[in-house]
Amino acid sequence: MLAVLDLRPHRRGRRRHFLGLVLALLLPAAQAAGQSTGEARLPLPRFASLAGESINVRSGPSKNHPIRWVYTRLGLPVKIVEEFDAWRKIVDHEGDEGWIHGSLLSRRRTVVVTAELMELRRTPDQEARVLLRAERGVIGRLLDCDARWCFVDIAGTRGWAPRDAIWGVLETEMRN
Repeated sequence: MLAVLDLRPHRRGRRRHFLGLVLALLLPAAQAAGQSTGEARLPLPRFASLAGESINVRSGPSKNHPIRWVYTRLGLPVKIVEEFDAWRKIVDHEGDEGWIHGSLLSRRRTVVVTAELMELRRTPDQEARVLLRAERGVIGRLLDCDARWCFVDIAGTRGWAPRDAIWGVLETEMRN
């Protein structure tokens, strides 16, 4: 994907010119790393969460497209894979795809348990004390990740979940 940026100074002065230079330097680096950027100039794919309790998922990027289904789970993580204007094409943890208006998504990062039973542990170690057990479908807030574990908050309990037991984090993503 080729990004065209106007690097000429504008009326607002040097700040906009500097921002253009920074974007011109960062976009090729993101593309070289295998990431693309959408119309929002944010990396694709990326994760977001549902910002409402009743969200229509459409077959295309406009209100003229029919509603395919309605999400009723506040905070459910979704992967944004494409953008068109203010619309975001998303994929959920079950592989279903559709279009949602961007205003219905939150940048708050969440994860959903995909294992039948996931044990949240005190430290990122399989032998660490179990703080709680969560069933498939439970949603938690993502706080941090390393290569094998993610630090999450589920119902007010913070602990470490194995990455392979949750969905909502890119394979290459490390958070701090």
